[in-house]
Amino acid sequence: MTPRLDYFATAPDLIKPLVAAETRLAQSGLDQKLAELVRLRVSQINGCAFCIHMHTHAARRLGESEERMHLVAGWHDSPLFSPRERAALAWAEALTHVSATHAPDADYAALAAAFSPQEQVALTAVIGLINAWNRIAIGFGAVHPVPAVAAG
Repeated sequence: MTPRLDYFATAPDLIKPLVAAETRLAQSGLDQKLAELVRLRVSQINGCAFCIHMHTHAARRLGESEERMHLVAGWHDSPLFSPRERAALAWAEALTHVSATHAPDADYAALAAAFSPQEQVALTAVIGLINAWNRIAIGFGAVHPVPAVAAG
């Protein structure tokens, strides 16, 4: 992938509010390890290598296991995810594919059973924001860091 545009340098006044929203969401009380799993799953769906790289590293720093990060794409079939995590991941998938799913009542019911109204808003904002970041990173060709050994 070839970078197209450095969006941080080109329009910092437009990017800073997104960064500020991330900072505020980190202070919302939502479990940040769960938020990173959601960001990872959405980034997998959208195929954003830059964000997948970023959020696996962030999840690891928060203590997430390698096994769960590897299995988050197959969470439906793995016993490693709690009912609360399943509700969050289902909601993330439903909203990421919203044009096809229209946010089904069953997914919302599972969300509402596992999360307080404030947490529902925070989680939904996390999902919306990572979808925006994915589109920005993919659209402008953001490339994740590559270790010198891997770059070859």
